[in-house]
Amino acid sequence: MTFEHGDRFETHAEAKTKLFDYHLSAARRDDCQRSARGKLPAMIEVRTVLDESELEQILELQRKNLARNLPPAEIAEQGFVTVQHTLPALRGMHAVAPSIVAVEGGVLAGYALVMPRECRAFVPLLEPMFQRLDGLGVERFYVMGQICIARERRGRGVFDALYRAHRQHLGARFDCSITEVSTRNTRSMRAHERVGFTILERYRDATDEWALLRWDWR
Repeated sequence: MTFEHGDRFETHAEAKTKLFDYHLSAARRDDCQRSARGKLPAMIEVRTVLDESELEQILELQRKNLARNLPPAEIAEQGFVTVQHTLPALRGMHAVAPSIVAVEGGVLAGYALVMPRECRAFVPLLEPMFQRLDGLGVERFYVMGQICIARERRGRGVFDALYRAHRQHLGARFDCSITEVSTRNTRSMRAHERVGFTILERYRDATDEWALLRWDWR
């Protein structure tokens, strides 16, 4: 079967392909609209970590997005993570306060780590940040230790949903969420400002320039 299209004829297969492409584009537009409204596609579940297999998935997604494993163009366009955790560190953090994950079809779509003060010894690289917070006199806070979204699931509202879940699960215990972001990670800086974080201070160490960020909940 053929369908007339302008000055040529379209086969039935071509027409079906175009119809499929149209519906796929519409679905993607729907996902973008949900993201813009702060709503996730229904198939993505945001919750606390359930078991060690999910901790292992966090480490795998983290490894893929470490700055040292990405080309410069992707770092500039998509952002990156800096700190590499170990499985024992994640186990210790999980025992104190489970982190938040987004899962789609059993596959990790993103994570946002939870680090109350009791967890500071698990990641010695972050001790200078905790010391700065001690010096600033910040109280009733926890640190959002790292957030990362799988590349194929970016732009679908996962980042904002992870932070909404942080506030939902931790808002009764803490007055604010603290994190720090490399100032050259412009994608992450913009995303955190959109959620509601403001800059406590900027500082430079031997590795990078950092922005210490705070999201007030009171």
